[in-house]
Amino acid sequence: MCFARAQKENRIIKMTAKLVTADYVVIVVMLLISSGIGVYYWLTGGRQKSTEEYFVANKSMSVLTVAIGLMASYLSAVSLLGVSSEIYVYGSQYAVINISYGIATAFVVYFYLPVFFELDATSAFEYLQKRFGTPTRLLASVAFFLQLLLYTGVVLYAPALALEATTDISRSLSVIGIGLVCTFYSAIGGIKAVLITDVFQSALMIIAVITVIVTAAIDVGGLARIWEIAAEGSRLEFDNISPDPTVRHTWWSLSVGGFFTYLSLYGVNQVQVQRMLTVKNLGAAKRALWCSWPIASIMSLTICFAGLSIYSKYRDCDPLNSGRITSNDQLMPFYVMETLSKYPGVPGLFIAGIFSAGLSTVSATVNSLSAVILEDYIKPLYRYKSKGKEMSSTRSIVASKVLAVVVGSMCLGVAFLAQHLGGLLQAALTIFGVVGGPVLGTFTLGMFTQTGNQKGAITGLILGLAFSFWIGFGQPKAPIPKLPVSTIGCINNSTYKNIMKPDTFDKLTNKDSIFYLYRLSYMWYCPLGFLSSLLIGWIISWLTEIICFKKKEEMVIDLRLLTPIIASSIQKRNTRKMTHD
Repeated sequence: MCFARAQKENRIIKMTAKLVTADYVVIVVMLLISSGIGVYYWLTGGRQKSTEEYFVANKSMSVLTVAIGLMASYLSAVSLLGVSSEIYVYGSQYAVINISYGIATAFVVYFYLPVFFELDATSAFEYLQKRFGTPTRLLASVAFFLQLLLYTGVVLYAPALALEATTDISRSLSVIGIGLVCTFYSAIGGIKAVLITDVFQSALMIIAVITVIVTAAIDVGGLARIWEIAAEGSRLEFDNISPDPTVRHTWWSLSVGGFFTYLSLYGVNQVQVQRMLTVKNLGAAKRALWCSWPIASIMSLTICFAGLSIYSKYRDCDPLNSGRITSNDQLMPFYVMETLSKYPGVPGLFIAGIFSAGLSTVSATVNSLSAVILEDYIKPLYRYKSKGKEMSSTRSIVASKVLAVVVGSMCLGVAFLAQHLGGLLQAALTIFGVVGGPVLGTFTLGMFTQTGNQKGAITGLILGLAFSFWIGFGQPKAPIPKLPVSTIGCINNSTYKNIMKPDTFDKLTNKDSIFYLYRLSYMWYCPLGFLSSLLIGWIISWLTEIICFKKKEEMVIDLRLLTPIIASSIQKRNTRKMTHD
């Protein structure tokens, strides 16, 4: 059907604004500052004479710096563009996920983080070797490597795709620019450069998001009016308590799914664990994590409100349905270019914020994957070849820098491959759940049970990954209903198609005909992967213990490898037994 004649003549059909010289100057200055930080830490401090300085900064980083770094590596360019478009298209229910972050932070602080500090290792996967043997360590690190490499490639590609459609920056140029700059400062500066640069880049990120909110508030008459417009457009939803796991976002899926996702990222993920190991002691690491939680939540909620702000401008002329953009992920850059292009340098500052979000995530990946490859593969292989001799500090540092360059180049390759694979962005976001859940289950099996053994851990991890990938990527998937939008305020709106109402999808596709597990909300992938890996691992461990006739008394486990509450319980029981005997 055709809409009525346009009511707002100032709406445009196609964006013609482009970046100007001042914008490019701002972007180049941002990239030069990021690179300069890497050079500075290369030439100062301990001069990177050991891998301890290169990967964990000799445990010299401040609590606040690490707290900001934890947030910056979690909220990437995908979050900056994706969360705002999520709120615009599907409503505000997603914001409920922030509640689960606080609960998960407590679990990380008291149950997982102390184990890694007691271990005092650069690679988080060294724990699995000490608890379950080398095969388990290698299997988990391979899963982590593929997970992070794929996601980082998308982090490079996603903003490049959006920026190409809304500015005159080519996709290839932005991918190469971000990739080379962060590889450079990560390779020469190490973790110190990565964390200090995260602070600078986080400032740019928040400036970019606040710019969107402030300009929208001025345009419509205040923050309260943005909220009112969102309510009028059915964008405000915080009360979906449906127990149906096939509903995309509910309190249950966001609280439970968000809890396990956050736990997998902060509790056992190499990127975040390595950052927390850069402070002087466990107490400082706990404070950094507690500080990071409100910082990340405030940033996340601010991005959510930015989505409502963008809706307040385009409520009568949706850019996607009016043909001005090709993806909802382009909404935020499109908004900035259309609204702020009359102020030279301001769009450049926003684009720098998008680049910064990508830089912080990619630099985290480069440094962390280099650490994993060196500690889990290169050094063990060197010891084997040299008959037990350890790799020298000089060789380790050289190998670390070479690995950083190699990993950065691989991320660039995946980013260019992304344009040839349909739906890669959704797949990359899902992979945090389908890989992170089973890996979290394996670590939990080791830290929370005495029964867990190598056979159980490996079996649980493999079957958990297989199950998660099956439900996560099995086809066909049910289409996702979107909230209605309008093009009534656009020029020549009669040429625009009407968007489907939420219930239209049910008429086109019978969701009941789709296999039930394929209809599950993606927020359940992580908890299901966690449970399958943990339960299968525990059952197999218990069965092999019975089959091998191994008594519990014969099982000797280093209590440092168990979470404090379990280790304390065992220690008290052993003390009582000795006293009784």
